[in-house]
Amino acid sequence: MTYHSFWYYWAAFFGLILVRYFAVAGGAYLLFYGLPSRFSGGTGNTGGTGNTGGLLGRRLRSKPPQLQAIRQDIYLAMQSTLFFATAAAFVIWRYDRGETCLYADLSAYGYFYAVTSFGLVLILQDSYFYFIHRAFHQPFLFKHFHAGHHRSGDPTPWTSFAFDPAEACLQAIFLVGITFIIPLNFFVLIALLLTMTVWTVVNHLGFELFPASFSRHWLSKWLIGSTHHSLHHRKYRVHYGLYFTVWDKLLGTDDPAYELEFDDSLRSEKLPERLPERLPEKLSRQLSD
Repeated sequence: MTYHSFWYYWAAFFGLILVRYFAVAGGAYLLFYGLPSRFSGGTGNTGGTGNTGGLLGRRLRSKPPQLQAIRQDIYLAMQSTLFFATAAAFVIWRYDRGETCLYADLSAYGYFYAVTSFGLVLILQDSYFYFIHRAFHQPFLFKHFHAGHHRSGDPTPWTSFAFDPAEACLQAIFLVGITFIIPLNFFVLIALLLTMTVWTVVNHLGFELFPASFSRHWLSKWLIGSTHHSLHHRKYRVHYGLYFTVWDKLLGTDDPAYELEFDDSLRSEKLPERLPERLPEKLSRQLSD
């Protein structure tokens, strides 16, 4: 088996993570914001506020994304890539030395364990994300850890991995930690990373993919999607989860107006002018200091 240096792995993962970001986030942006109006229900690249219906879903924003906001999101995502690449390189570097709990042979723990470990890590990651995300919305931490992610207002796919450096570091720490605690097959780890990438992009899509009736389906009660997370970007004090709504429901941060918002966004012929709500006064003062 060939072993490589930490920096070899770092360079490889930096390139791979950037390609993943531009492929998934960029592809989603092109698909939902760059196609002609007959598909996206708008006016092509302008993202106008015409008929919001379309084969690809309904728009959750009333104004087109601003180029400056997109550039800012991409800049933050590229900064975040430095931390994610460092985390990934460290894990594989230590795996080469037999120090992680990663394993290659699926039969070593069995297929049932592989599926179970996938579900377990999703639950743990959602819990970790909820509590650090909620903490980031305290005024001091918001200013230094999380303000960049919200600076563009209504999100686009480019916002999905636009993190301030401190937040990116904390996000990376979780993925490093589990590889030293929980036995994970490489296929399971890849599936987890793909799930996280796609789910995060969908949450920041700015389009609702499901019909209005989905808001009353049992899956909608427990899974986070575009409308659910868009409310977080507009109201700031609700919906802190990543995959599931469990912690929001248990700890009182689930917006009671979610179902109504879901229905309104999908049944209206035109969207009203909806901008992010004003930040709490104390938070606004701290960010302006």
